[in-house]
Amino acid sequence: MYVQKIIEELDAEIAHLQGIRDSLSGLPSSTNRAAATLQKGRRGRPKGSKNQPKGSAQVAVSGAKAAKKQSKRKLSPEGRKAIADAMKKRWAERRKEDTAK
Repeated sequence: MYVQKIIEELDAEIAHLQGIRDSLSGLPSSTNRAAATLQKGRRGRPKGSKNQPKGSAQVAVSGAKAAKKQSKRKLSPEGRKAIADAMKKRWAERRKEDTAK
């Protein structure tokens, strides 16, 4: 019985100190966090909202048209070979520097 009373007092003191810590750090206390979340709700536009910012529909349509017009760029075999040769030259120089050290 005596031990149970000490444990209850310790729990009360811990809760009190946590409340002080939360108030100093600017966070809502653990007991008020759920209530704060329920009051605020979610940030941003609600799910399922039909509201759109002005001009967003036009931007989406023009962006889709631009994506259709622009095709994927392709590298010619000559260009690919030039890049491969340049990289081999670079790696050879790097190996030469490493062996010189």
